[in-house]
Amino acid sequence: MLWAAVGVVALGFLIALEIAARHYGEPGPITTQAQEVIFAPRSGTVLYVSMALMMVVLTWRERFIALGAAVGIDLVFWIVRSMVGAQMMFGNGALWVTLGCAVIAVTRRTGRERALLLKGVGLALLLVAGRKTGYTWLLITTKTRPMVLDQYVATADHALGNPSWVAGRIVEATGSVGHHVLDWVYIQLAVAAVGVALYQLRHVAAERRFPGHHLVRTFLVIGLLGPGIYMIFPVVGPILAYGADGGHWALADLWPNTPPPLGTPVPMPFDEITPRNCMPSLHTAWATAIFIHSRRGPRALRWAGTFWLIATLGATLGFGYHYGADIVAGVVFTLTIEAALRAIDHGWDRSATRLVVYGTAVFAALLASYRYLSVEMAGLPWLFGPLVILSMASVIYGYVRTTGLWEREAASVRLPQPRRETQPELV
Repeated sequence: MLWAAVGVVALGFLIALEIAARHYGEPGPITTQAQEVIFAPRSGTVLYVSMALMMVVLTWRERFIALGAAVGIDLVFWIVRSMVGAQMMFGNGALWVTLGCAVIAVTRRTGRERALLLKGVGLALLLVAGRKTGYTWLLITTKTRPMVLDQYVATADHALGNPSWVAGRIVEATGSVGHHVLDWVYIQLAVAAVGVALYQLRHVAAERRFPGHHLVRTFLVIGLLGPGIYMIFPVVGPILAYGADGGHWALADLWPNTPPPLGTPVPMPFDEITPRNCMPSLHTAWATAIFIHSRRGPRALRWAGTFWLIATLGATLGFGYHYGADIVAGVVFTLTIEAALRAIDHGWDRSATRLVVYGTAVFAALLASYRYLSVEMAGLPWLFGPLVILSMASVIYGYVRTTGLWEREAASVRLPQPRRETQPELV
């Protein structure tokens, strides 16, 4: 019943986004996903990654068959497209195999085996649908939010020392090597997430069930809730609002060499093409989730999670995509969502409620401060800068302390004490 309810809500949400996209003359997530059954996908990597998540419920023999079928179908599509001169892209085979597994689950499986395979297919399709809904959300932000609040965030960022301007100069100093490494990490974030998720789900085929909590759940919820904040706090980023990439819409060509001057911030108009997708930084949020979930893995996975978080922070700031304030908000946003999801698995209690409420309050306070206290923050950086960092650190501390307590409670298995037998007295 729970999975059915989630499916109904997800379908209703997709239909609403489809209607909204059609209102602005663009195809919605349902249409674009249906087109990829035949036409060239937007990202073949995402389709194969989603199929890999689905295959965690299959045996090794079934996995080889599924992968071979996907590659074979893609080869046929590749040959046909090259003959007719159509756009070349792979990924249709992975989508066909995923949909085929759904048909097999309905027609050839029963009971728990059917439910398990349908959960795997649903996980794969949700990952793809999340990508499509993200594109639609970004379209909606460009059409419904003509004014952006970059001046407020840039002013508040003075309290943090203008980290985007500092990181931008550092990335420029590293030359093409640093730029390419950070760009690759930034683009391939989903691949890192799937690597951690596959490690967490490696026992699904043997145990015939999914774990109570895993990274994909956090990823999907972040992608679902994050764009809603974009609508409340639309921001385009320093490289657009204060850089050459913004064209005539930019206030000035200042990034990354000259921090913006202090003044009274006001909402500023921007074009109807650029997504207002900076507050909070969802790339930071997802990288933080990868870091958290990699902590239980082997050393190589932990090092990879740490590297991905640091490199993602460097890319988001160093490429001018985000302000420092976006990064702080993204970390608090992720820890609050992760705490809520872990509480569902652990069981809601007073500590869970306290942590989620506190994280939500800190996140709301940060956004309100950026919007209404940005001038004061810039005027007293020695006060507000440490306060912003301490607020984020307090959420991190609360999360580590509370989840650590939950893990110790789960690990402590109290076995019944053996009954003492009556011993004969020594004579």
